[in-house]
Amino acid sequence: MRTVTQFLLIIPLILLPFIQAQGTTSGGEARSAGYSLFSNTLAPGLSYGSTSASGLSSSAGSHEPSLHVGGAVRYNLLLTNYESGTDATDGQFTFDTWRINVVYDNPGGIGLNFEYRFYPTFGTHFIKQGWLDYSLTDRTELQLGVTQVPFGNLQYNSNSWWFSLAYYVGLEDDHDMGLKMTHTTDNFQLDLAYFYQPEPEGPPAQFGVGGSGRYSYDVIPDGSASLSERNQFNVRGAYLMDNGEFGASLQYGQLYNSALDQFDSRFAAAVHGSFSFGNFTVMPQFLYYSMDAVDDNGRDLSTVFMGAYGIPYEVSTEAWMATLGLSYSVDVNIGPVTNLTFYNDLSYMENQVGEGSTWRATGDELTLTDNFESSIQNITGFLISAGPVFTYVDIAQGINQPWLTDQFGVGVGPGHEDLGLGDSEYNIRLNINIGFYF
Repeated sequence: MRTVTQFLLIIPLILLPFIQAQGTTSGGEARSAGYSLFSNTLAPGLSYGSTSASGLSSSAGSHEPSLHVGGAVRYNLLLTNYESGTDATDGQFTFDTWRINVVYDNPGGIGLNFEYRFYPTFGTHFIKQGWLDYSLTDRTELQLGVTQVPFGNLQYNSNSWWFSLAYYVGLEDDHDMGLKMTHTTDNFQLDLAYFYQPEPEGPPAQFGVGGSGRYSYDVIPDGSASLSERNQFNVRGAYLMDNGEFGASLQYGQLYNSALDQFDSRFAAAVHGSFSFGNFTVMPQFLYYSMDAVDDNGRDLSTVFMGAYGIPYEVSTEAWMATLGLSYSVDVNIGPVTNLTFYNDLSYMENQVGEGSTWRATGDELTLTDNFESSIQNITGFLISAGPVFTYVDIAQGINQPWLTDQFGVGVGPGHEDLGLGDSEYNIRLNINIGFYF
């Protein structure tokens, strides 16, 4: 079986203060609103995801327990131009999602942060996050339950509604079931975490082993590989500066094959940074991951199935990825519009599965003259902030991007040419996501 033999090279780390908004999952998932406890704007990119974050109006400085209930409703308008060209069916206006957020803020005691989402378009619903939190000191917090995996740029490694390609292989805004500790000093933040298994899944689900009805991408049992994620350890460190941070992340876990009753390993590492220069933001990240995976016959695999939103697809078992997010925020006074944030998020994924005969998680054998084809995603767009309404206007472009093709799911494993589906084409989608956050 393949073992980890590669290492990460540090690239220039220049990032900045993340502006008050961020995007959402591609495929049809948008980010959470209200990352800051005292945010009245509930910016979609600033989620209920951090320490004592409610995303709802709250009485700062109060030491009494308080309960906050909120949520969001989002609509999505899209127009595609994929391999088959365009026709009258390529435009859609959908009810994207609705969600409920509950935060019990309990200074000095045990608090709760919970979010549940419903996706009518995908016919599924699931928990995004749900943890108990307790502050050991003013600088150290524990979270127990479904909490964000501390890996890479946090809370997001992107600005748009689509996330970066790292999200589609389970390495951006991932949430799993376990225990996390965050310790912060004046110039350093350390995150340590252990996750026993992925987050609970919604429909379609397979009790006890994990299905694809989930918010973030995880390895799931499908095809000829009865695989699931277990026993994951994460370490993330970041040096904090006045205008940002830079750091590194390590992740090590197991893949369990229930048909063979066998455990194998998986590994990921990243270098990342975040700096601010006035209204301008830069977010670079470089990561590498590898999975030692076997199918139910004990054969080494070049792909595994990962799933989210109720839909599984193949993902390469080894790749490196470079991402770069740029954004510029400007305050305006145009009717209800108070801010415009312009951005471009670029992702490049290079598979490292090797050449020759290989087995896929589908059970099929494939002969390669080289690695699987690379994947490219580039999102250019802007965010319109108008009170509780946040609108992402994105031009999504991709080559072998699994959500930007008529052959849904093809790209982060075998590409179009690898599978004999024709040339890998440059596809494009105009996407407008309108969300009301309360």
